[in-house]
Amino acid sequence: MIPPRWLTAFRLAGYGAGYFFAAGAFMSYWPVWLRHRDITDAQIGTLFMARQFVGVAATLGIGFLAHRIGNLRGMLLALSVAAVVMMGAYQVSYTFLALLIVGLIWGVVWSPTLALYDGVLVNEARARGLVYGRLRLWGSVAFILGTMLCGLAVQELGPPWVLYVGLAGILLMVPFAVTLPTAESHPIGAARHAPFSVLALFRSRPFLLFMIAAGFCQSSHAVLYSFGTLTWRGAGIDDVTISLLWGESVAVEILMMLLSGWLIHRIGVTGMIGVGLACGLVRWTGLAFTNDLVALVFLQALHAGTFAASHLGAMAFIQRSLPSSGVALGQSIYYALGTGATQAVIFQFAGLLYARYGQHAFLGMTAISAIGMIALLLLARLWKGEVLVGATASPEVSATGRVP
Repeated sequence: MIPPRWLTAFRLAGYGAGYFFAAGAFMSYWPVWLRHRDITDAQIGTLFMARQFVGVAATLGIGFLAHRIGNLRGMLLALSVAAVVMMGAYQVSYTFLALLIVGLIWGVVWSPTLALYDGVLVNEARARGLVYGRLRLWGSVAFILGTMLCGLAVQELGPPWVLYVGLAGILLMVPFAVTLPTAESHPIGAARHAPFSVLALFRSRPFLLFMIAAGFCQSSHAVLYSFGTLTWRGAGIDDVTISLLWGESVAVEILMMLLSGWLIHRIGVTGMIGVGLACGLVRWTGLAFTNDLVALVFLQALHAGTFAASHLGAMAFIQRSLPSSGVALGQSIYYALGTGATQAVIFQFAGLLYARYGQHAFLGMTAISAIGMIALLLLARLWKGEVLVGATASPEVSATGRVP
């Protein structure tokens, strides 16, 4: 008989695998799909920005709703079904205006999903003694598969297959959404937590500094996500090799997640975010000046820092600095404002920079990482691991599987 804890882990990892399989296809090849429909570079930036801004509002709104009613499973199921419908809408959209309208609706459907899913992961990891990083790594494995299959499909069958590969991942999300844990508030330590105060959170200087530091680190990927594949294609690199470069970046991310508990124990939460920002300073500067394949292999390996280390540090910060009753809302605020709103602006900035400076637009992301590093240094001086809102924290198992 399968232990209930393992079954829960399988359900959680399965839903994430579907999500990240689709994300792998979209993140690496969506600009190629848009170019195939005669969308310009500046318009690509506008589409990304508009979707992000709508996603900010949707993530906040649905996050507040989840905080009130607690039915994350039902919400994730509804969002998964809606995502399937929106794939059909994209299929029949050919003009910039049509893609803009569909993209705005897509932002409402897709953007809140990751915040809610990560909220489930963090709470279930804390309640059941699971390791957040090890659950999340299966999403990274699926991302690699989605990226590589998409690259192969585009090379052999053409850009329209970006949509079809992404749809396969979304279809996988639906049955796993039905089997997710209910994600209601767990009783562990609940009596020791005061009600979650949103206003107190926004008045918290450490939380705002965290939003800048971690949010800017994630948002600094804007040029890469929007124009990385187009840059490498323009340099003569074939689609299969490009998909391998994307896959490599997530492969090293998996290693980071496997080591997450040990690393956070050694260098701390702010240390993890600092690793991400330091890697960003190197990665974006390098990508601004070279398309040499050997150099790209090294620079893509820094994704273990710019994404994985920063993300794991952010999740650990939210888990340790917020009471369990506020994790879902805290996740939504971070994803909506810390990364969503910031990235929306930077996506448009990235489009304008790339249209004018081409590959050198990556230097703008170096500047974004530098600002994030300043915020992180201030955060490290102010926050010493305490709960920022609510009562004193209880010694629960953290998102990394360790007691803080």
